[in-house]
Amino acid sequence: MRKKLLVLLMAAMAIFVLAACTANENAGTETDEGEENNGEEGNTASDEKVLYMNNGVEPTSFDPAVGFDAVSWNPLNNLMEGLTRLGEGDTPEAAIAESWDLSDDGKTYTFHLREDANWSNGDPVVAEDFVFAWERLLNPETGSSAAFLGYFIEGGEAYNSGEGSAEDLGIEAVDEKTFEVTLAAPTGYFLHVISNPAFFPVNAAVAEENPEWFAEAESFVSNGPFALDSWEHDSEMVFVKNDEYWDADTVKLDKVHWAMVNDTNTEYQMFESGELDVTEIPSEMAEQLINEDGVVIEDQAGLYFYRFNVTKEPFQNAKIRKAFALAVNQQDIVDYVTKNGEKAATAFVSSGFESPSGNDFRDENGDLVEFNPEEAKQLLEEGMEEEGYDELPEVTLSYSTSEAHKAIAETLQSAFTDNLGIDVTLENTESNVFLDDQKALNHQLSRSSFLFDYGDPVNFLESFITDSSMNRTGWSNEEYDELIANAKTETDEEKRWEYMYEAEKLLAEEMPIFPIHYYNQVHMYQDSVSGIVRHPVGYVELKWADKSE
Repeated sequence: MRKKLLVLLMAAMAIFVLAACTANENAGTETDEGEENNGEEGNTASDEKVLYMNNGVEPTSFDPAVGFDAVSWNPLNNLMEGLTRLGEGDTPEAAIAESWDLSDDGKTYTFHLREDANWSNGDPVVAEDFVFAWERLLNPETGSSAAFLGYFIEGGEAYNSGEGSAEDLGIEAVDEKTFEVTLAAPTGYFLHVISNPAFFPVNAAVAEENPEWFAEAESFVSNGPFALDSWEHDSEMVFVKNDEYWDADTVKLDKVHWAMVNDTNTEYQMFESGELDVTEIPSEMAEQLINEDGVVIEDQAGLYFYRFNVTKEPFQNAKIRKAFALAVNQQDIVDYVTKNGEKAATAFVSSGFESPSGNDFRDENGDLVEFNPEEAKQLLEEGMEEEGYDELPEVTLSYSTSEAHKAIAETLQSAFTDNLGIDVTLENTESNVFLDDQKALNHQLSRSSFLFDYGDPVNFLESFITDSSMNRTGWSNEEYDELIANAKTETDEEKRWEYMYEAEKLLAEEMPIFPIHYYNQVHMYQDSVSGIVRHPVGYVELKWADKSE
């Protein structure tokens, strides 16, 4: 068993550690009949290297600006490539941009695109493709949940909020292969931010001819290690090696077959029968399998948590919110429910982010949310008295359909009964419906998850500013908003981190959310598989993957 450590390298042009957004069914079988051989010269159908993966469910969208979830961005990360790409060591490396210059004030990047960077249809990747894609990401009409990632760009927030225009954005195609970006403030981790799929280019000519270019394999164009060969929606996808990719010689696989099986037990059975090369471990088998050969445990920057809706009773009261949070024993959940080696969360920002003084953010800011049933009961009494409740209004806990989510929800339900004397109703809905309801503030108390989009603690903390598309709690606090604004513009790193420490403490004091566990990545691999890279912050990489006979 291998344990991969999170390391944060903070440099003038790219801090690093980890990367994120949101941690999230019939399997098809590969046939050679009628398929074109896009592998290395001399390969035949029988000796192709085909990696069999499972994506769980249908991608939400392969539109880089829209598919803001792991089930979209994990596969998309292998079809597309941005200016930078996370390397095997988890740090940003030159990708479509072969080099860049940074102005003396730290605000303007000039990226020089590779002459041999092409789209899968043979078109050259040009600076205008980035202008087109980034403008679209920030265009309020696109409605991208990932648009906030572009607020680092000069004019980005104003444009996305409807108060500015595309002409005011700090992005420019200087010439066909030169792309210039001006930031609102110096941002040391910007090279990590733009490795995120939200910043992938879009072939402007193709998109203008067909605005739905990303919806079907026949119209999809890629610029990354693989091309989209076929896509049977809700069933399977097949990727083939992209011979137009500038670094195609590095890519060892001929094909990647993605199943869509939304059940870990079925996935594991398919792995055991040889239908899949990779699997997660079913929670009920974790104790039995966790120490087996072939199991790989890797850190992942992210949090499994619950959101309170502060616009619905009784969670308008902070003491009642804190009572519910302190009534939950996170350690019991990871020990007896999930059982996959996760760390119980006693605050919000996961470990692995190294401060300017060399300390880990989590160690520096300490434990902020700890199981304490006695204090929980006292807070509940005080909160009910403040609201004039003789009896607490009915509470419904909502989660998206999944056996894993169900198990945690049932554990919380028991904890609220045992520790607070409260009967909570559970409800589950299909994931897309659940997410729409959560965004619309239709839930009272609902499960959630966050995977870091880039390697800085502010990425999680900024989610809870007023009107953030990621907030989904109805909570608003002017002091918190100011702390995050300062953390995103302060050039003195020590001061910037102090703002983030204070913001996290305020989040724990107000408790619009409460934590369950930090994420990790636990997978089993067939002996024939090597080279799959899973970044602590970022998405799965198959560029270096290989499969032996």
